[in-house]
Amino acid sequence: MTQIELDKIDRKILAILQADGRLTNQEVAERVNLSPSPCLRRIKRLEDAGVIRKYVALIEAEKIGLGLLAYINVRLDKHTDTPAKGNSRSPRIDFAASVEQWPEVVACYAMTGEMDYLLRVRVEDMNHFSRFMMETLLKHSAVLDVKSSFALQEIKDTTALPLSGI
Repeated sequence: MTQIELDKIDRKILAILQADGRLTNQEVAERVNLSPSPCLRRIKRLEDAGVIRKYVALIEAEKIGLGLLAYINVRLDKHTDTPAKGNSRSPRIDFAASVEQWPEVVACYAMTGEMDYLLRVRVEDMNHFSRFMMETLLKHSAVLDVKSSFALQEIKDTTALPLSGI
């Protein structure tokens, strides 16, 4: 993946948009001391280059009833690295595709080390978590082992990337 060259103004635009993606181009332009047209061109270039992926509303999970945050380490069965009969995909590809369909999984990472994947899961409560584990995750044919941890307290949770060092 090629990196895009970012100058000081680009980084400032990104920092501003990370803090508030609903600002108008005029407001962003004023904050970076540019006129609206060059500011818009810069933002468009950042969008076209894929630096800015999308604009979203960040929702407070607890306020909508998703108060339990769990992290699940998943280890796949290494002996099933060949596709099952009638399935052309490997278990890893099949697992990744399955995860995409599970709404409880809000993030999934392929990992190095002892476990193959790390899932970040948002659910209502322990009953919801139990149903997800028993009826979905543990029923997947490629899953060999899981280890769960629960967040007790949120210390820091941000979507903002550190821009000062780049």
